[in-house]
Amino acid sequence: MGPKTTKVYETLRKRLAAGEYAPGDKLPSERMLVEELDIGRTALRQVLARLVTEGALEVRGRSSYRVPGALSVKRPEGIRPWRIHGKRDIYDNQWVQLQLWNVQPPGMKPFEHHVVKLHHVAVTAVLDDQDRVLMMWRYRFVPQQYGWELPGGIVDAGEEPVDTALREVVEETGWRPKALEHVVSYQPMVGMVDSPHEIFVGHGAERVGEPTDQEEAGHIEWVPLADVPGLMARGELMGSGTLVALLHIMANRRAQGITAAR
Repeated sequence: MGPKTTKVYETLRKRLAAGEYAPGDKLPSERMLVEELDIGRTALRQVLARLVTEGALEVRGRSSYRVPGALSVKRPEGIRPWRIHGKRDIYDNQWVQLQLWNVQPPGMKPFEHHVVKLHHVAVTAVLDDQDRVLMMWRYRFVPQQYGWELPGGIVDAGEEPVDTALREVVEETGWRPKALEHVVSYQPMVGMVDSPHEIFVGHGAERVGEPTDQEEAGHIEWVPLADVPGLMARGELMGSGTLVALLHIMANRRAQGITAAR
């Protein structure tokens, strides 16, 4: 982030730390923040996305940010981390790195553990105003299976994940999202694999051409969200990024429905 963006980030961080926004409070609209903090909307969204990643904010609906509510579950104390005594490479190329780590859990003897390092990845669920999500029907040769996936790909060196998310949607589908918001960061296999995944949700899109990445594209379709549970039951949603993004959307809508019913 640049100096101006960093200053806005620090300003919002201080407000949150000082309790100016109570747990569950909705942040002022993007328009109000843009005017008050004298920052562009794109730069502001970078700040808000970072605060969401750090857990200081959460996204509700379309570009609606709230302070996380008070949690009943507290973080356990007194649990010590594993010690890492050393690492050595076994195999390394541009796609995958296999290492052997010498690790020691608390109260146990050290032992060697395999660690696989893969790339940083961004995945995007783009929604339209008809409650449909932009997906691709593809064949994956590793599981030897057809299924539906969301567009996504590797975050290049020096690239912001949000830029990756936008680029991959355009390259793989030919549609350009009108807005993107970061909703969650996670690791798909924390016991052995290091591959950070960033999940984005886009609202609205315009057709800008044909997909330029023919290897990735497959068949492209706007799939009704109402079909997601059935596709999941049939095992036709492939990849953890696809599942996490769609489950987030469905859980968020269910929570909004419960809140509205109250």
